Amino acid sequence: MSTTIDGAALLDEVETFHRRFNVFPSEAAYVAVALWDAHAHLLDCFDSTPRIAFLSPEPGSGKTRALEIVETLVPQPMTAVNASAAALFRSVSSGNGKPTILFDEIDTVFGPKAGDNEELRGFLNAGHRRTGVTYRCIGDGGQQTVQAFPSYCAVAVAGLGSLPDTILSRSVIIRMRRRARNEKVEPFRARVHEAEGHKLRDRLCAWAEHARGFVMGAWPEMPDGVTDRPADVWEPLLAIADAVGGTWPERARAACVTLVTASRANDKGSVGVRLLTDLRDHVLTGIDRLPTVAILDRLNSMDDAPWADMGGKSLDNRRLSKMLAEYMTADNEPIASRNIKTGASVLKGYYAADLHDAWQRYCPPPPESPLPPLPGTENLG
Repeated sequence: MSTTIDGAALLDEVETFHRRFNVFPSEAAYVAVALWDAHAHLLDCFDSTPRIAFLSPEPGSGKTRALEIVETLVPQPMTAVNASAAALFRSVSSGNGKPTILFDEIDTVFGPKAGDNEELRGFLNAGHRRTGVTYRCIGDGGQQTVQAFPSYCAVAVAGLGSLPDTILSRSVIIRMRRRARNEKVEPFRARVHEAEGHKLRDRLCAWAEHARGFVMGAWPEMPDGVTDRPADVWEPLLAIADAVGGTWPERARAACVTLVTASRANDKGSVGVRLLTDLRDHVLTGIDRLPTVAILDRLNSMDDAPWADMGGKSLDNRRLSKMLAEYMTADNEPIASRNIKTGASVLKGYYAADLHDAWQRYCPPPPESPLPPLPGTENLG
């Protein structure tokens, strides 16, 4: 490797550039995204390329902005919202260098409203491996022939909800959250900041040329417990970290463990925000904890709420647990029930402190004043 380019310092700058405009959910996310940006410049050195997926349960969580910053840092970015499968096939197999495909609104390809997107799904499934090809019929009528199109390229996606396991298992998942009121970012001004990103991109490209011999054929040591598909996903990123040196090898392995072991909870959209809001405004008002049985009783007795009839049956303990586990505590752990002592017994229940961070991020501001007392109850108590 050339000593004229300090890879570790360069990746530090890439990470700092992201931090100016993106609020990611954890330190691990910043590390992973910076490494992914760099790996896109060395795609031909690896047997596979991980997808990076910015997912969130709600709009307005910074996913598109994350893609915009990535776009300034990677080689030959191709924004693919509403791109046809044919356009992607041609761009990847054109021989003019691999594009880095940035696919916003990926839920339109894989979500419940995806429709007939089988070719796009096949392309994204196949293209993570260097040997990946997608087969298409070429020609008219009886003159059709089957042709294999190379589909190996770097892909970053953003969308609502989750993704099929075929994509999730090949991706570094960044579960984006709506910015809390105390989390600030610098406004992204394309005319000014794109040029800054492009300078970093050009330096990454120059560093990649010097690092190619070091990265090619590298077999980075994996953290304990990271094997099989997750090891395939992280191998290129750890190889990049080892190539740049400094604190990156250690930080990359810590990020790997954090993100590989992170919850794969499915995001289910705005019904989750309704649940969080109802818990804050109608169930846990002025209470710091409540047993699950009491929470369900209060939710299911609300007249103008969906909880008493969810697909023909009322909200139960299992469904409540699954829905809340999609959101995180302030410590970035899935919200889960805990033991609550009630007299001589111990019941499972939820603590307001565990929900507070999600309330701040996703719920509308709370009502300015508590609900007035019911008529006839003003003097009770």
